[in-house]
Amino acid sequence: MAGFPIAASADNLAVSYTEDGRYFTDDDIPTFNVAEDGTVDWLTFNGFRRYHAECHVCHGPEGEGSTYAPALKASAIDMDYYEFVDVVVNGRKRVGASENSVMPGFGDNRNVMCYLDDIYVYLKARGAEVVPRGRPAKKEAKSDVIREDEDACMG
Repeated sequence: MAGFPIAASADNLAVSYTEDGRYFTDDDIPTFNVAEDGTVDWLTFNGFRRYHAECHVCHGPEGEGSTYAPALKASAIDMDYYEFVDVVVNGRKRVGASENSVMPGFGDNRNVMCYLDDIYVYLKARGAEVVPRGRPAKKEAKSDVIREDEDACMG
């Protein structure tokens, strides 16, 4: 492993194993890895970039939320991975007396779908408060497998 996971004491955040530059929990869910010197894994770094390219317009910078949409850094902690993926892919509508919100589905948007794990991992790290606001200063290198997977997905 390139570093030690910081903070998140919850078992669902801790790194169990790494594979080709990606980090996973015991349940095979993608997770972040932040070294003691602040170096983040590639997915967390790229998740910052992808989040700000596609999601921050509604959900605010760094997953902090806005008057228009909720803080996704909280959603990534409160929702399980599969629910998060379902909402991003299919969207969600909540209309009632106390709320009116519509999240469009992004299942056809390659700029989201090819990097969904990256966005999730970044938001999870923000929600666990192990990555501060702003662009991560240090990052691990992108692995060849991640590069190949991106190229195939964007193809």
